[in-house]
Amino acid sequence: MHEPTIAPVFAILYPILAIVGVPANLLVIIILSRGQCGLSQCITYYLVAIAVADVLFIITGCVLNRIVRKYFINSVLSTTPGCSLSTVLVYATQDSSVWLTVAFTFDRFVAICSQRMKNRYCTEKTATMVVGIVCALSCITNVPLYFVYKPLFTMDSVPWFCAVQDTFYTSSIWKAYHWLDQILTPFLPFFLILLFNILTIRHIKVASRARKRLCSTRLGEDTELASRKRSIVLLFAISLSFLLLWATYVGHFLYVRVTGERYITSMDFNDPEYIFQEMTNLLQLLSSCNNVFIYVVSQNKFQEETKKLLLSPIKMFAVFFKVYHQ
Repeated sequence: MHEPTIAPVFAILYPILAIVGVPANLLVIIILSRGQCGLSQCITYYLVAIAVADVLFIITGCVLNRIVRKYFINSVLSTTPGCSLSTVLVYATQDSSVWLTVAFTFDRFVAICSQRMKNRYCTEKTATMVVGIVCALSCITNVPLYFVYKPLFTMDSVPWFCAVQDTFYTSSIWKAYHWLDQILTPFLPFFLILLFNILTIRHIKVASRARKRLCSTRLGEDTELASRKRSIVLLFAISLSFLLLWATYVGHFLYVRVTGERYITSMDFNDPEYIFQEMTNLLQLLSSCNNVFIYVVSQNKFQEETKKLLLSPIKMFAVFFKVYHQ
């Protein structure tokens, strides 16, 4: 039997995502950590934390869970304990990225809509505490996933690969855990991000009308308003990207629960359901690669810092070459 045409597409896309996503997020971490992008320390903390979670998600979900398991089929990651542990790490890093996006959205909502709360909540200390709590809870809530799987087969007393246990679909405890897990990620984040953005847009419209009336006699651009617009563009771009790329995951979960179908753990590209399931995974990984492009498009100072960082090795080489030939 010939390999389906779609299989090589995924085989190519996963390495591309890893090659692009890991350096891109590392670039974001380096540039934002330098603090030269004109963003507050509070915003920088959240964006750096999101980038760290994203790069870990790409490493665990794309490199280890997809590329290594496909091309190194007899590695330790293909054993049942290795497969189960990698699943926990994938979902822990994924949930961290999702809820850090929610935390960032809420932080910007507070900063834009409530000046009284802004002074107390939008601080470096609060951002550090929120990031720590989100990451810790994301790890703890995904530990039960380690016990979801059973060996696909056992050879020489070594359990290989992961198959979902039947009790996961029949046990009331596992059903409750799965529903709670899906509500926490991504249903509740979906709702919260939409809610905060709607409230933020409403506040901006009201504030813009008032500002236009007050500034109607001024000449030139209101610099405060321009700065706020850049922050709003960044917020909405990150939020909308998250919502669009996670939509298929939500649809797949609803399909599984409504139809009673099971998640497919074996690579079968002849099965349309498996292809759709892989597409949801691919889009989740893509959501961890696109923030750097959002920053480049929406933030002029980030563009400048990116150019400086990328050109610095060339400048260093030019200086060295000049000194060497003097």
